[in-house]
Amino acid sequence: MNETNGMLAGKTVMITGASSGIGEAAARLFAAEGAAVLLMARREDVLKHLAQEINDSGGRAAISAGDVSVAQDVQRAVDAAREHFGALDAAFNNAGFAGDDLSPLHELDQALFDRMMAVNVSGTWNCLRSQIPVMLEAGKGAIVNTSSTAAMGATGAPVPYVAAKHAVLGMTRAAAAEYAAHDIRINTLVVGTTRTEMINQVVDAYPELGPAFVARQMQKRMADPVEIAQAALWLCSDRASFATGSALAVDGGWTAG
Repeated sequence: MNETNGMLAGKTVMITGASSGIGEAAARLFAAEGAAVLLMARREDVLKHLAQEINDSGGRAAISAGDVSVAQDVQRAVDAAREHFGALDAAFNNAGFAGDDLSPLHELDQALFDRMMAVNVSGTWNCLRSQIPVMLEAGKGAIVNTSSTAAMGATGAPVPYVAAKHAVLGMTRAAAAEYAAHDIRINTLVVGTTRTEMINQVVDAYPELGPAFVARQMQKRMADPVEIAQAALWLCSDRASFATGSALAVDGGWTAG
């Protein structure tokens, strides 16, 4: 662990969706780059194991189990970051939900729509609402929200997911404009197909989608979660000091095609 001269040395970063995939990769990477990491996800047992591994390796990690769609859970995580590490310098709002039902809009269950909006849209909203006051108090901060190529157009993902990720992108841009004068940078990642637990579930249910997921990408493969985490690392760091309101594509060339 590089606590003295890593890209996030001396910073405390909150990571949501930290129990697997991109969030887990970010937890390990950010800690290796000097950050104290506050890990949030619903699966407390998985978070405990991950935090223990990071701490045993010389890093600093604490957890706050909860659901981002519940405002009180998010506030508790923000409070935990300050309690354990004394600050909240940056946040990677990565938690998301896509489901594995690719039925047409009129056949989708209402509950699926509600859950997608709750996690992706309300979850991002809840995070911003709790994180920004702390950063206003500190006079600076950096926030990265995970969006998707689904924020840029119809990808074949379920309609509610496409709508939700458009909302995350719009929320990011509007919030960035509101808080730029306060030295709080807010950006989003436009993520291409990544080999995560969620994607694996979809491919298991619909094997034919494996090739389809990467067909439009210039790089004909799925990303490894750490490749996405590397982009979040830069945006959370001071090296991205002139980047705000951006939609940084980490998509294997999908948006350029």
